[in-house]
Amino acid sequence: MRITQKLIGVSVLAVMAGCSTLSSMNPFASKSKTAVPVPLVELKATMAVRTAWKLDIGKSNKYIFTPAVAGTSVIVAGGEGAIARVDAATGKALWRIKSKTELTAGVGTDGTMIVVGGVKGAVLAFDMDGKALWTAQASSEVLSAPVVGEGIVVVRSFDNRIVGLDAKTGEKKWTVQRPSPPLTIRNAPGMVVAGKDVIVAQPGGKLVSLILASGAPRWEVAVGEARGATELERVTDIGGLPVVIENDVCAVSYQGRVGCFDLLTGSARWTKEMSSNVGVAADAKNVFAVDDKGDVLAFARDGGVSAWKNDKLGYRNLSTPVSYGRTVAVGDYQGYIHFMSREDGSFLARAATDGSAVISTPVVVGSNLIFQTQNGTVTAIAVE
Repeated sequence: MRITQKLIGVSVLAVMAGCSTLSSMNPFASKSKTAVPVPLVELKATMAVRTAWKLDIGKSNKYIFTPAVAGTSVIVAGGEGAIARVDAATGKALWRIKSKTELTAGVGTDGTMIVVGGVKGAVLAFDMDGKALWTAQASSEVLSAPVVGEGIVVVRSFDNRIVGLDAKTGEKKWTVQRPSPPLTIRNAPGMVVAGKDVIVAQPGGKLVSLILASGAPRWEVAVGEARGATELERVTDIGGLPVVIENDVCAVSYQGRVGCFDLLTGSARWTKEMSSNVGVAADAKNVFAVDDKGDVLAFARDGGVSAWKNDKLGYRNLSTPVSYGRTVAVGDYQGYIHFMSREDGSFLARAATDGSAVISTPVVVGSNLIFQTQNGTVTAIAVE
C-alpha cells in the first residue's frame, strides 16, 4: 500500500532531513500481507479512447509532479530537472529546458509565469517562454506544487510554513507558520487559487483559506478530525488537491472525511466518513473520490448522498480521479487508466501508459485527459 511508505514524524524532520519513513511503525503491517492488488478483469470496451500523444519528461523519483494547464498548452516537469511547455492537442514541445537543480514539486502557473520546487527548498520561477526570472529559498523541502494568483506566488514547505512571494521579484511578502501534528503523511497537500484567496490543504486534516495579498486567514475547517489512542491512529492528513467548483470547495482526508464546504465561509455543506490519501474530482452533479481500499465512490454534490461505488480496483493504489464528459477516469500502480461511467460507475474502457504508477492529479485540456506517470511519461488520452 502506498500509504505505508509515507508516514513520517514532523518532530524528527531536522534530524532526518525529511526523507526517512517510519516503516518500523507501519500501522498496516498486518494488513499489507493480505492487501493484494485485485487482478484486472477482461474488459469489453463500450467507449472509444485512444492515446493522442506521449512525452517523456524524466522520472519523478520520490516526488509528485502534476501537469498544469496554460490556455491550450500544458506545462510539465520531472524530478531530473526537465521542464517543458507542450501543445495540448498535438504533444509538440513548444520549448524544453533543464533547470540547474533537480526538482521536487510542480507545476504552478497562472498563464503568465511558471514556478517549480527544487531540491533543498529552492523555488524557481520562469516566464512562459522558459526564461529564468528569479530563485527564492523556502525554509525546508517543497513537496506541494506552488500556486500563482493576484501577483503572489504561494509556496508551502514540508515544515508547514506557507510563504507568499512577489511574483515579479521573488521577494517575500508574508509568512504563515501552521502547526503540524507529531506524525504526518509524507505527501504533497495541494493548494488552489480561488479569486483573491488561496485554499491550502494541511496535515492534521485542516483546510485553510488565506487572503493572497496578506496571508491573513479567512477561515479554517477540519475535513478530518484526529481520533484514536496512538499517534498513528490519529493521522488524518489531507492528501491531493482540494477542488473549487462554483461556490464549493471539496476535499478528502486520510482516516477522516470527504465533504464540500462553502467557499466564502468554510462552513460544511456535507461530510461523509472516508479515508483517502489522494484528492477528489467534482462536476456539476457529483463529487468523486478513491478510498484507501481502492474503491471509487461518487457522492451527490448537493447533500453528499451516495450515488455509486465501483469496488473492482481494490488495492491498486489509485490516483486522484478526473471527471470529463460522461466518464470518470483514474490511474493505477501499473499505469493503466480506467474509464468509468459518470452515472453508475460501470467500466467503459481502459488504456495503458508506460507500466509505472500514475501518481499525479490528471488534468483536462480540450478533449484530452493528461496523465503523468512515476517514470515520467506524460500521456494524453482522447475520449471519443
